Amino acid sequence: MELFPHKIAKSVFVAAVMLTSGQSALDLLKQAAGSNDFIQEAQIFLYGHGKDQPPTAIELDRSLLKDLLFNQSPAKDVALASVSMRPIPFPPLLEKLSLSHLKHGSVRRFYIETPEDHAIPIAVQEAMISSGPPERVFRLKGADHSPFFSKPQALHKLLVEIAKIPSAS
Repeated sequence: MELFPHKIAKSVFVAAVMLTSGQSALDLLKQAAGSNDFIQEAQIFLYGHGKDQPPTAIELDRSLLKDLLFNQSPAKDVALASVSMRPIPFPPLLEKLSLSHLKHGSVRRFYIETPEDHAIPIAVQEAMISSGPPERVFRLKGADHSPFFSKPQALHKLLVEIAKIPSAS
């Protein structure tokens, strides 16, 4: 959005961090972890350069994935997703973003709240929305962190609705 705002008609945040300038993804994930025991228990830090160096990635404890990411999702989808999970590289999580109003701020933003999300609890979602309000907020009732599994038809309906919102000009 900051680099190519002219190529983005609308941005839709679904079960995602929506950062403001000066924030890093880790800032918001710490906020989520502070309000959620699941996240703290599930995190496994990986040290690719030795334990005396900063972590290089975060992995999630597979035994806690259902409770953290898929608490409303069908078992077959959880099984498929669990085998596909990979560690999350740590350095990009640390980067504080520098977002301008002229570029990043010119892109229309929409947020879809996932109220049953244990990875990004609703209180954290609401705090992100409050600190950098999008054009419009939608709520996907009964959705966990993986609404494409837990509420696929309802998610599709909202995405189509957002796509049909006319341009502001």
